[in-house]
Amino acid sequence: MNGLTIGKIAKAAGLGIETVRFYEKEGLIDPPQRTEANYRIYSQHEILRLRFIKRAKKLGFTLKEIKDLLSLQHDPHATKADVKHQTEAKIANIDEKIRVLTRMKKILESLDACCDGQGPTSECPILDALETGHGLEDQRV
Repeated sequence: MNGLTIGKIAKAAGLGIETVRFYEKEGLIDPPQRTEANYRIYSQHEILRLRFIKRAKKLGFTLKEIKDLLSLQHDPHATKADVKHQTEAKIANIDEKIRVLTRMKKILESLDACCDGQGPTSECPILDALETGHGLEDQRV
């Protein structure tokens, strides 16, 4: 039986063996053939698929979104518009995260500016604001 062991495919894709097993369990890669000794044997194609998954994860796609992209890739009725829609949805999601993080940063900067860093924690305006919510109400945290 020709093919690659899980160690070789993991190394070629730049992933750990447990990650390859996890992706298999999650249905992101096809279940491999097994040898008589029950070793997994993968095709060369799975390396490309694992690299696809790795790159998509680096761009922030969730495993479900990656599974959807992989389905589109192999669906003869799917169009580029379907893939573009997925990408635009991810961009909108990232934009929202940036807005939330920017708001959080401004609140933290405001709290930081209120504290001189001197004295006991019982007089700390940061801890007081977190405990009481004073000064945070308008911030919607």
